[in-house]
Amino acid sequence: MKCFPFFKEKFRGLPSERRSAPASISNSKLVSTYGTGTSASCGSETNKNSCKSSGSASSTRSIPAVFDEKAHNLRVFDFKELSNATNDFSRLLKIGEGGFGSVYKGFIKSPEAPGRRATVAIKTLNQNSLQGHKQWLAEVQFLGVVDHPNLVKLVGYCASDNERGIQRLLVYEYMPNKSLEHHLFNKAYPVLPWDKRLKIVVDVAEGLRYLHEGLSIPVIFRDFKASNVLLDENFKPKLSDFGLAREGPSDGRSHVSTAVMGTHGYAAPEYIETGHLTTKSDLWAFGVVLFEILTGRRALDRNLPKPEQRLLDWVKKFPPRSHRFAAVMDPRLEQRYSAAAARMVAELANACLAKSPRDRPAMGEVVESLRRALEVTESGEEPEDQPAASPRSSDAAAGGEEQEGGKGAGVAASTKRRLFHLAKLAETANAEHIRRLYPMHRFNRG
Repeated sequence: MKCFPFFKEKFRGLPSERRSAPASISNSKLVSTYGTGTSASCGSETNKNSCKSSGSASSTRSIPAVFDEKAHNLRVFDFKELSNATNDFSRLLKIGEGGFGSVYKGFIKSPEAPGRRATVAIKTLNQNSLQGHKQWLAEVQFLGVVDHPNLVKLVGYCASDNERGIQRLLVYEYMPNKSLEHHLFNKAYPVLPWDKRLKIVVDVAEGLRYLHEGLSIPVIFRDFKASNVLLDENFKPKLSDFGLAREGPSDGRSHVSTAVMGTHGYAAPEYIETGHLTTKSDLWAFGVVLFEILTGRRALDRNLPKPEQRLLDWVKKFPPRSHRFAAVMDPRLEQRYSAAAARMVAELANACLAKSPRDRPAMGEVVESLRRALEVTESGEEPEDQPAASPRSSDAAAGGEEQEGGKGAGVAASTKRRLFHLAKLAETANAEHIRRLYPMHRFNRG
């Protein structure tokens, strides 16, 4: 509650249409919410080491510091305006619900086209959720800073205290095709074609690469899953729900120490065990979603037979380089997919799910591997000869036996082997395409 007094003082008497975001959102109060340091128990002897390894140096510009420069881009709404936009938060306009609260479709005055209305999504805070307050603050600051076509746009926010209590709302651009989760798992929706699945995951990977590598300090998304991938009218994906995002380590720090949060089935094992968070934690979750895209199955599904309920345990029985691999593919695709590209994606998923975080590829490498898989799919050619299975590519599957290998050259070599293996698949497909075209070329010349 104490984080918000600036809203009432700073904007008193200003008309809502002319308000802009505050110049500063109390940086010192927000550090404990999502900063790189651990605020709750750094004074204890048991946590001194983790505080040293996770604290950010003063030379690095934090997200709150960057937000100070960009806050004016966000629109500040009053509660009445958003209540009118949703017909007093009508059930008929409710389009979603989560731990934070409910999401409504709403209509506001368009700033670009006077006299017209713009469609938006309005998320309301569950007033009984203390964690919701922290997530609201995190979303305002992170989405007020980031700018990428594959990240959802935050239009503005509302923070007011009235007779209904404390009101905290977020206003986003509206994404009419809901989430990737709906299209993968809900049988009421048409099947999502293979090529569209690949295009979606390539764009999502670009969004994560931007968070990891494109800002002054790396940002760890921490809750990557299919339900947080929203789709616009053209099925272009955008990452949403930055409530659990955290600043990553900087200035040589190895990790961030935080309370373990996220969604069961997607959190990296080392994060669950130690609370140590890195960008490679996102890679684990990305690997899980890659297998969801391949199989059309959830990471955890209690409705399936017990041996098949945990996706990562089940897919280990069908290695990508084996003849049994086709058994994991989503039956709704009806075999309308590139087998070579599917194997490449599965190999990449296994690399992302390596037991040691150091063995997982960077998001930039993931983007390039997925682009090669998309090229193989779009070429329509399948390589006749499949390379022999790489022992490490099979062992790197989730929960598989894998030596951590220590630091340095050994670790780098294992990652390079995986990526080289993926590249060879693409080269084989391209070579086969050329071989088949060559006789036609000779015939035309004759």
